Amino acid sequence: MTGAPTGPVFDQRTALLVVDVQNDFADPSGTLHVTGGEQVVPVVNRLVADARSAGALVVYTQDWHPAHTPHFAQDGGRWPVHCVAGSWGAALYPGLAVEGPVVRKGTGETDGYSGFTARDPRTGATTTTGLEDLLGERGIERLVVVGLALDVCVKETVLDARRLGYPTSVVLAATRPVEASPGDGAAAAAEMAAAGADIV
Repeated sequence: MTGAPTGPVFDQRTALLVVDVQNDFADPSGTLHVTGGEQVVPVVNRLVADARSAGALVVYTQDWHPAHTPHFAQDGGRWPVHCVAGSWGAALYPGLAVEGPVVRKGTGETDGYSGFTARDPRTGATTTTGLEDLLGERGIERLVVVGLALDVCVKETVLDARRLGYPTSVVLAATRPVEASPGDGAAAAAEMAAAGADIV
């Protein structure tokens, strides 16, 4: 990777997975702004350019919630209302280079943390988002994961990727944590590393 010799190497069997770089997370006026979230965008864009020049697939995930869901605090969940389908907050950040398919998640009453699976917070039932099928159709064997937020959706996506058997790297310079509690970001990185992810 130009200018970062320790960064990931892309090829046609590797996908760059850009998680939830959306206005509500990346823009300072978003309802669930991740501190420093906007700072990851230039780094992500460089990785997108590197991936595309190597013929790698770039895939984006996008939170796409209904106005009411048990995921939200107003309906008994944990989080403020964010990324409501069709809203400004749900839109991908304007400065983000979008050069591949978008997989939407959290589209019903599910949590939408992982890019691969969604869980009903009431029943625990899980469903797939279609991401695994998309990667399989493209012959993808390895993943590089970036985006927002490190200790929530990036972590859950990476843990699912490892459970599915994908060799997976996480580029720390291209992600930021929510840090609902101090140390959550470091703990997430340690958990992903323990699952076999390469923390770059």
